[in-house]
Amino acid sequence: MAASSHDRDSAGPRRPAADLITAVIDNMRENREELRYSVVVPSRYSVVLSPAEFARLEGLVPRLQAETIRALTEELARMNQLSWIERRVGAWRGRTRTPLENADTAWHVEFVPDVNGDLAHEGDILVHSELRLPGEPALGGGERTRRISTVHASGATRSMRVNGESAAVDRGASTVAIHARLTYTDRTGPHQYDIVRDSATIGRGGTVYPVDVRIHASEDVSREHARIRRDPVTGCFFLIDLSTLGTTLNGRHAPRGYDETDGSKRENGVESELPLRARIGLADVVFLDFERID
Repeated sequence: MAASSHDRDSAGPRRPAADLITAVIDNMRENREELRYSVVVPSRYSVVLSPAEFARLEGLVPRLQAETIRALTEELARMNQLSWIERRVGAWRGRTRTPLENADTAWHVEFVPDVNGDLAHEGDILVHSELRLPGEPALGGGERTRRISTVHASGATRSMRVNGESAAVDRGASTVAIHARLTYTDRTGPHQYDIVRDSATIGRGGTVYPVDVRIHASEDVSREHARIRRDPVTGCFFLIDLSTLGTTLNGRHAPRGYDETDGSKRENGVESELPLRARIGLADVVFLDFERID
């Protein structure tokens, strides 16, 4: 999942529609992922515009989608072109550079209005892309998803990388195994969420912050507040705090699971093991009761 946003002075001239295509291309170039035998780039892009900008360009969306897909295809081909020196060096060493590939069989591009207030200014552009990678066969894992959010506003840059992993599903089974259960009450009433994958993200969510457990609460609860991770080998569960105002585990503050340097927010691998039953607090606003099932 990667994203980038470009801004302009709201009092300045109207942003050309071509800027949207350029923003997607920049996102694709910056978010390649090297695997063992290939290098892949994100295949899915969601371009978020202010409601006013989306209304202005809504009639052009089909054309924008077509031209963005064409630009992605052309840029990927250009990135795979080898210079004369690269060809000679590769021939001399007996190997060539690994070509870049689309992570999927086709490009998927959508343009959507900002309905969650994710954009600070009318002229901002936010590109949210998602890169799905194969899981580790040795661990029996499903596909892994990577999302990166990069926001450029008033000359500052802020990025956040999030890595999630989903469990392998037995396609022949009639039901999906429930690993754990969350019960909680927010402003819309009581809820229950069954954890059937190896990762469950909790928070208020948003256009560019997809979460598994969406909490309806005040802004004290972060859009991506916490994540519960299951180790598919041991079956143990772990809590990762991704919030601004903190997460508690049975009344104690969980250590922050990310570092922020120069405006860049990256997960640091710090997590807390969950007991069989636990009470998880989100900024002391909403509390979730966790219970391990399997």
